[in-house]
Amino acid sequence: MLIKTRSEIPSSEITPESVYHSRRQFMGNALTLGLGAAGMGGAGLSLAAAPGDGLRARAPSDMVRSAPAPWWQEKFQNIQPVERGGDFWTDEDLTPYRDVVTYNNFYEFGMNKDDPYKYSQTFKVDPWSIDIGGECDKPGVYHLEDFLKPQQLEERIYRLRCVERWSMVIPWVGFSLADLIRRVEPNSKAKYVAFETLVDPEQMPAQRSRFSIVDWPYREGLRMDEAMNPLTFLAVGLYGNYLPPQNGAPIRLVVPWKYGFKSVKSIVKIRFTEQEPPTTWNMMQPSEYGFYANVNPNVHHPRWRQDMETRLPRTLFSVSRQDTLMFNGYGDQVAHLYEGMDLARYY
Repeated sequence: MLIKTRSEIPSSEITPESVYHSRRQFMGNALTLGLGAAGMGGAGLSLAAAPGDGLRARAPSDMVRSAPAPWWQEKFQNIQPVERGGDFWTDEDLTPYRDVVTYNNFYEFGMNKDDPYKYSQTFKVDPWSIDIGGECDKPGVYHLEDFLKPQQLEERIYRLRCVERWSMVIPWVGFSLADLIRRVEPNSKAKYVAFETLVDPEQMPAQRSRFSIVDWPYREGLRMDEAMNPLTFLAVGLYGNYLPPQNGAPIRLVVPWKYGFKSVKSIVKIRFTEQEPPTTWNMMQPSEYGFYANVNPNVHHPRWRQDMETRLPRTLFSVSRQDTLMFNGYGDQVAHLYEGMDLARYY
């Protein structure tokens, strides 16, 4: 309704559910032995990819919550698989589901990496609406169902690079941000798109903490041409199932050539603006966090070098360090957006 107001095991394969269940004893033993990923709050040793069928990647059934509403289940029964070798795919090993959902930055739930997982499990995502306005011809408060029902959900496998120098490879489910933008018809004055995360202190405990470092709501933004780029994605799921609350349920932004903090979670407001919108980290520390936040190995953060990264999960047997790529490896698709710009100045 609209209410106006690189590995020997191919990464194209993933553990099928039957194999997964047969190995749960092994995983339990690994947890007991303390072979969890370092710094992941007991996330545990997860299995690498193995042969499977259907969707390229599926979530372990014992870690997935039930559908928030019947229409969600219907939408997730027909996900378009990612095209191998295409722009929305990488042949790198997937980060195991268990690590993706237990190692997060989502400061509305706490500052530690395992806080979002621990404190978000009662988070309610249905009903959910998004307030869209500003320089567009079809403003309004839209129920999330209005946007999802006409969409063919698709799978995309993207690298995620955090400014804290760790990275993952995640199979997202969702649809192009450009599809949503076209539906609300921004006008000629719309040069930027601004996003805001939900403010709900009852559900998000860190928002009611007097020690919070964030001036809520969490804000982010993109230039219009960045928002319309085919890579820019609105995710409503990962690993073939619904997006967990700790990962930004029910809908979040994914901009794979930018540092992860640009990919705002649990979106409730979108505005089309003529001027560059304020963004949370840039407001707090403008000398450390620029508006663009493009992954750039040549521009270092004061606390983290950006020319190297640790690909999670990190284990006792592998530190998983690798070189960071310009634009996180998506230069062919996005470098033209920044021609003539000094990317050390516009960081």
